[in-house]
Amino acid sequence: MLNYIIRRVLYAIPILIGVNLITFTLFFVVNSPDDMARMQLGIKRVTPEAITKWKQERGYDKPLMFNDTMPGVAKFTRTIFFEKSVAMFAFDFGRADDGRDIAHEIKTRMMPSLAIALPVFLLGLVVYIFFALAMVFFRATYVDFWGVVLCVALMSISSLFYIIGGQFLISKMWHLVPISGYGSGLNAVKFLLLPVIVGVISGAGASTRWYRTIFLEEMGKDYVRTARAKGLSESLVLFRHVLRNAMIPILTGAVVLIPLLFLGSLIAESFFGIPGLGSYTIDAINSQDFAVVRAMVFLGSLLYIVGLILTDISYTLVDPRVRLA
Repeated sequence: MLNYIIRRVLYAIPILIGVNLITFTLFFVVNSPDDMARMQLGIKRVTPEAITKWKQERGYDKPLMFNDTMPGVAKFTRTIFFEKSVAMFAFDFGRADDGRDIAHEIKTRMMPSLAIALPVFLLGLVVYIFFALAMVFFRATYVDFWGVVLCVALMSISSLFYIIGGQFLISKMWHLVPISGYGSGLNAVKFLLLPVIVGVISGAGASTRWYRTIFLEEMGKDYVRTARAKGLSESLVLFRHVLRNAMIPILTGAVVLIPLLFLGSLIAESFFGIPGLGSYTIDAINSQDFAVVRAMVFLGSLLYIVGLILTDISYTLVDPRVRLA
């Protein structure tokens, strides 16, 4: 099993390097530092002197990948690629265009993102699997039919509708929870209730249908017929055998999302005023803060690769055959 995990980690290294190179190309070759300066300064203030000053203040005045004016190793280290791209492998994200330390902002904003994303993930996983199992248990009945209809209806509605509708109904009309904002400690609970409920409902349609499809596929396999032939009840077959054998595809979709929870929800955090990484990324895009956007792209790629490795490891726990691969 250890060799299996080591191979997966080694496979991930060139992928992360490739993503880093593509990100560097997009941010510094396709979109040059001069282009960044022009967008930040605006049309009225763009002069050669202003562009040069803007690049010097942010360290964008160096050569891209090779500095022939420096001696020895500095030819490679005193470049934009090393300082802005390679440095991110050491989690040195530098400073945003407004001067704030990006790593400090990520550490500060990570917990609010987790405070909303983790409950949505865990509660949603339980709710979706429970309703999918209920639909499979009552398959080919009105419960299954109207359950599918409800799922399709939920899938057809934009998540913005749930956010705005929830804010209007629960916060503005019923005054049960604040419409937006965030607090510290237990005070944050009242601000998180509505985003969590909206997050679970908005994902119910697609996730429940997907789990239902997985369970129905398992119900047609030979081991299910064998279990029924032994006299096991339908509920015992469903919860003991079908659910267990369906864990691999479920883990594929679930485990890979765990690292991405740190990045929060871009839309929900912005609408509910939660100071997490999602709203931080949206604010950076709106203000054209390329340093923050570049850091968040790299962090998202890293966390996604970590999620894939965790998925592979989880396979070894539920399927012994994978350990021999």
